[in-house]
Amino acid sequence: MRPMYDVEGIEWYAALVGALLIGASKTGLPGAGILAIPLFAAILPAKASTGVVLPMLVLADVFAVVWYRQHAVWRHLVQLFPWTMAGVVLGYFLLQRVSDQQLRPIIGLIILAMLGVNFWRSRPSHHDCRIPETAAFAAPIGLLAGTTTMMANAAGPVMTIYLLAMRLPKTEFVGTGAWYFFIMNLVKVPFSTHLGLINAESLRFNLMLAPAVGGGALLGRIILQRIPEKPFNFAVQMFAALGALRLLW
Repeated sequence: MRPMYDVEGIEWYAALVGALLIGASKTGLPGAGILAIPLFAAILPAKASTGVVLPMLVLADVFAVVWYRQHAVWRHLVQLFPWTMAGVVLGYFLLQRVSDQQLRPIIGLIILAMLGVNFWRSRPSHHDCRIPETAAFAAPIGLLAGTTTMMANAAGPVMTIYLLAMRLPKTEFVGTGAWYFFIMNLVKVPFSTHLGLINAESLRFNLMLAPAVGGGALLGRIILQRIPEKPFNFAVQMFAALGALRLLW
């Protein structure tokens, strides 16, 4: 039987593309990372894929925090963190009770749901809709973000809605999100390690993909200056939807 992390051929190219997208999504191309999730879940067992993706997210978060560390609005993060932690714990217990066969469609459904939320939010009739900025709004958002990030590393669209609701300027939006994901992804590491999702073999696989993550982080800043964001995000979300549908089959 072939070792779990011994990918070859087109699977290796898919892993490189996924690593590039993870890096780019943190430094200027928000939404691109969601495509990496179904890519890794397609070439690895579903649970193992979440353990492989997490260290790459942490590495990409380092780039984002270094570049945007001074722009975080901490009061929004403090309001969100307790609920997100509760969601991480919930996702941790759910991961112990589902198999790879069960988790694949769960990941697919989570991604489709998050894409649906993004689509609803982007409709012209909803551009000016008011979203509450109170703790009552932070609680369900934080719980959902924590659960989805623990189970599928797919909290990006949820956090996008929260940060948009806070009406942050662009740099503060990016900086606040950078610190949020850096801290929460670090918090998830011991949980994933305890579940056996992060191990010596998975980290060796991460090490091989680390240059692609770094390259993607640098590429994200360059591409953002050269391509309109809206068409790019639309294409990425369409590919992510196709990848999510593939997980449901």
